[in-house]
Amino acid sequence: MLLRLIPQKTSFRFIHLRFVSMTVSAFLMLASMGLFFVQGLNYGIDFQGGTLVEVSTEDAADLNAIRSVVGALGLGDVQVQAFGNINDVLIRVEAQAGEGREGELAQRNAVETVQAALTEAFPNITFRRTEVVGPKVSGELVTAGATAVIVAVLAVLIYIWFRFEWQFSLGAVAALVHDVVLTIGVFSLLRLEFNLSIVAALLTIVGYSLNDTVVVFDRVRENLRKYKRMPLPELLDTSINDTLSRTLMTSLTTLLALIALYTFGGEVIRGFTFAMIWGVIVGTYSSIFIASPVLLMLGVKRDWSGVNEAATARP
Repeated sequence: MLLRLIPQKTSFRFIHLRFVSMTVSAFLMLASMGLFFVQGLNYGIDFQGGTLVEVSTEDAADLNAIRSVVGALGLGDVQVQAFGNINDVLIRVEAQAGEGREGELAQRNAVETVQAALTEAFPNITFRRTEVVGPKVSGELVTAGATAVIVAVLAVLIYIWFRFEWQFSLGAVAALVHDVVLTIGVFSLLRLEFNLSIVAALLTIVGYSLNDTVVVFDRVRENLRKYKRMPLPELLDTSINDTLSRTLMTSLTTLLALIALYTFGGEVIRGFTFAMIWGVIVGTYSSIFIASPVLLMLGVKRDWSGVNEAATARP
């Protein structure tokens, strides 16, 4: 094999570190939930409702000048931020008052007002993207996004339960909840925009983390049949070490692709790729340091019948 990240045979004592890893993870999850409830998420136009205008200037963008022009229009809270190169600017204007048709009309008028004012102040400005989302639609999207993530986790719970045992199922779900909570926490901490593409990233993270966990659990199940007298902590360590090379190689190749996409893919998908990069890292961590320790705490059925010397031998 031309490329090998780690030796083919390893004997790392991952389960020995379970108290440290579980304590650190519990602290980070509590911190993430605290951040979410205290300062919330920086909801994008998909969830918050309002107007988003993406513009490009001929020269380096003067953010203060653009902020002054849009702020003087009396459209409420206005956010102006640079992104991409020095010519690109993203302008957010809060949702305008009004219900139903009246609200939609107010949003469209706000867009036209912003475009007219910017065109007058900066004749060479280019409008690259304009989005308008009403408050009612954004509220429905919040509910739909949360429901999608919850349904995905429940589906994983049922799937693992039928494929393995309920102890395996709870271990896998614990890892998934850990990954989702930490991802939400880092978005809250860094105040990154949280929109529908991030919900898609969360669902993808659920699938990626599940795949890693199932690979480990498959080996655990094989070793439970093969080494019937081996203590469970040692058996879990053996199973993780058996699959470690595959886990790290998969994670590394995925990260290389995601980093390239984050660097060269443009601002539109940058939030998605950042969430995926973070998700691959915490997903790999949780499949080793969360799912297996939870399985150890819950215990699994051991078939002590038909034990022979070959079956009890150490690998």
